[in-house]
Amino acid sequence: MKLGIAIGELVLAVLCVLGAVASWSRGLATTSFAAAGDLPGFEATRYVAPWLLLATFLLLVAGLVGIDAVGRARRR
Repeated sequence: MKLGIAIGELVLAVLCVLGAVASWSRGLATTSFAAAGDLPGFEATRYVAPWLLLATFLLLVAGLVGIDAVGRARRR
């Protein structure tokens, strides 16, 4: 029974990491500006705080759930 819970927690941890990667990607918005006259073209990166915060939270949850899963598996 404990091993099943540990496996479920590891699956949850992997899902949290995948969600964090997706959230982090949405948290970086890059905009390209074309050259205009004497001004050179450039790219600007804007950070979207709510997505980055969600990514950080999901990584924190993944770490805690992963640690708990390892602890459950070792106590088996």
